[in-house]
Amino acid sequence: AMYLAAAGVGTIGIVDADEVDLSNLQRQIIHQTADVGKAKVKSAKETMNAMNPDVTVNTYREFVTSENIMDLIRDYDFIIDGTDNFPAKFLINDACVMAKKPFSHAGIIRFKGQLMTYVPGEGPCYRCVFKNPPPKDAVPTCKQAGVIGAMGGVIGSLQAMEAIKYILGVGKLLTGYLLTYDAINQEFHKIKLPSDTSGCAVCGDHPTITELIDYEQVECTDH
Repeated sequence: AMYLAAAGVGTIGIVDADEVDLSNLQRQIIHQTADVGKAKVKSAKETMNAMNPDVTVNTYREFVTSENIMDLIRDYDFIIDGTDNFPAKFLINDACVMAKKPFSHAGIIRFKGQLMTYVPGEGPCYRCVFKNPPPKDAVPTCKQAGVIGAMGGVIGSLQAMEAIKYILGVGKLLTGYLLTYDAINQEFHKIKLPSDTSGCAVCGDHPTITELIDYEQVECTDH
């Protein structure tokens, strides 16, 4: 969000129902120690407007649900998924597919991260790659496994770059690819995804998911 504001992206929306916690500060550098206890959206808006007062920052202090997501994404050209749980990721994917909104998915855990970009009609969606949320407790939580703070910066910056390229209409996006990053070995791998999306439950030729689903909220591996 900070790089988007610095780049002069005119209107940015931020959705988060939580308050700033001390444990957030090692990776969410948009907040400072003095912001602990403050609503995250308020803290983020203050930081972004201090950096660029010409940017309009709309804040939504609420959880993303099947009831509100279509209203939340309606007025935006590109969606960035920075959530930390699988139910939200699948909900964001499905809503963006149904609303024909491009979006960037990303996730991090320990020293590893991944991201992909979906553009309607140009490649597979998140559900094409990951069919359904994993069973509860099948994947260690961020608290259990740990997250290196700089990983959020690396992967988040790549997401910001995808958004900027899309807005400007320049360069190649990560449509049809999953980019993985291994910080321990300083290796990036660009994995080509299957191009046949016809059988996907949400973006395929005959979708079986036609209504948004609120999966059980479980913590997972993201920033």
